[in-house]
Amino acid sequence: MSPKATSAAVQPADGAPAGVTAAAAGAMPAAMAKAALKREAIIERLADFLLAEGLSAASLRPMAAAVGTSDRMLLYYFKDRQEIVAAALGCAAARLAGQLAAGDDGRRRPAAQLEADMLALTSSPAVWPFMCLSFEVAALAARGDAMYRAIGSALATGFRDWVAARLEIDDPAARETEAWRILRIVDGALFLRALGVEASAPP
Repeated sequence: MSPKATSAAVQPADGAPAGVTAAAAGAMPAAMAKAALKREAIIERLADFLLAEGLSAASLRPMAAAVGTSDRMLLYYFKDRQEIVAAALGCAAARLAGQLAAGDDGRRRPAAQLEADMLALTSSPAVWPFMCLSFEVAALAARGDAMYRAIGSALATGFRDWVAARLEIDDPAARETEAWRILRIVDGALFLRALGVEASAPP
C-alpha cells in the first residue's frame, strides 16, 4: 500500500457522500448522516478484513459476514463489489500513511540512510500486513485488471513521493530518479521476504 489513499469518492444508495466525518455528518439531515457514518464504519471493518484475509477472500458474502450484515445490505451502501474493495483499499492506504508518519520523523537524509530506514520500516510488524496487501494489488494489476492497475499506479507514485520528500537531494529530477531507485530496492527486498527468502530480505 501507499501513503496516499487510492479510492475515488463514491456514493451510497441514499446519496450520502463518502469520507464523511462526524462533524460533517452533523450538518446533514439525520437519516443521511446516519447512513454516511454507518458506511464509514463498514469501510473501516472491511479494511480490517482485507488486511487480515487478503483480496483472495474478498467476495461479497465473506465481506458482509466480516461487518455483521448480509451481502444485500452491503450493496445498499455500495454500487458493487468493485466499489467496496476500492473503498476498503483506500481506507487501508490512509491507515498506512499514519503508520509511516508514526515510524518516521520526516527529516531529509542521504539516500543510503533513507533506503535502510525504509527497509526497516516497511518490514516492521505494524506495516507488513499493508505490504502483503500491496503484493496482491500488484499481482492483479499484472494480470491486466484495470481497477487494480490504477490503484497500483497510485500506490507506486505515492510511495515515490513519500521517499522523494525525505531525500537530501536538491535537484528535483535527480531526487525523483533516486526515489524510484530506492523504491525498486525496497520493493524487491520485501518481495523476496514474502517468498521466504530471508537471507536476501530485511530481518
